[in-house]
Amino acid sequence: MSFTYEAVGATRDNLSACPPGFHPLHVRTRIGEGEQVFRRAAEAVLTWEMHRAIGVGIDATADRAAPEVDVTVTLAGVIRAPCRIVWTVEEHRRAGWAYGTLPGHPECGEEAFVVDRTGDGTVWLTIAAFSRAQAWYARAGGAATRGLQHAYARRCGAALRRLCAEAPEN
Repeated sequence: MSFTYEAVGATRDNLSACPPGFHPLHVRTRIGEGEQVFRRAAEAVLTWEMHRAIGVGIDATADRAAPEVDVTVTLAGVIRAPCRIVWTVEEHRRAGWAYGTLPGHPECGEEAFVVDRTGDGTVWLTIAAFSRAQAWYARAGGAATRGLQHAYARRCGAALRRLCAEAPEN
């Protein structure tokens, strides 16, 4: 299957990338502080744990995010959203990935989930995307659909913060 949009990988170098005709999304959530929190957050993002913690179904062709891994996200048990990982990053202070939409996804575009640790040790989750409605029901939802996308991103941040707070100290 091919991606349903042309700007594949656009979020890799610029999380604010938004091609013409798409709607941007950029939600940044403070997760905590320190190396341990960063490592825990990175692992939860890279292994789908954060997504599962908010109650979405994840069916992936690998246990960990990597380029070319196919992922189907299931929302509310009925909406199936097929995607493919387009890039990943695992660095000392930055870890995450982005997936792009495949045929059958209700939206068209790319979404990135990146954890980073700033110079002062603060750990952040940034969820950035560009999208436009593909399915009739996403188009019919209009602004409400974009509101749900923002709520989803905020929920991911809250779940990741909770997962990191519950992690045992090393």
